[in-house]
Amino acid sequence: MARLLIVHHTPSPGMQDLFEAASAGAENDEIEGVEVTARAALAATAPDVLAADAVLLGTPANIGYMSGALKHFFDSVYYPCLNDTGGLPYGLYVHGNNDTAGAVRAVEQITKGMGWERVRPPAEIIGEVGREAREEVWELAAVTALAALGEV
Repeated sequence: MARLLIVHHTPSPGMQDLFEAASAGAENDEIEGVEVTARAALAATAPDVLAADAVLLGTPANIGYMSGALKHFFDSVYYPCLNDTGGLPYGLYVHGNNDTAGAVRAVEQITKGMGWERVRPPAEIIGEVGREAREEVWELAAVTALAALGEV
């Protein structure tokens, strides 16, 4: 069975809505053969990443950067996973009140350094989280789950 790891920092109602959409997209009935594991960014570990066939990352944009929790995740897993996760498919969703560019840039620099492969452009949600934002994240999660199966 393929494994999708969702690593998220979900401190606000908007991020909770996006996390729920991501979970629903990853676990939808049309995708079979993927085990989905969700870990808060402060709890996710290198063994979680090493066991994954794809990773979905979720973070708020905080002061022009990814959350400190997601940065801690990367600090914790970077060297233990560096030589063993090249080519790992990943997706990213980011929520910000005004801007997400700095957070996206930071995550993409780290994932590029790790050799991870983005499955599609990040879902960048600015302002209120509405139906369209939830649908975008649902679809991103579904595509990332398919990537875990090697179907993307």
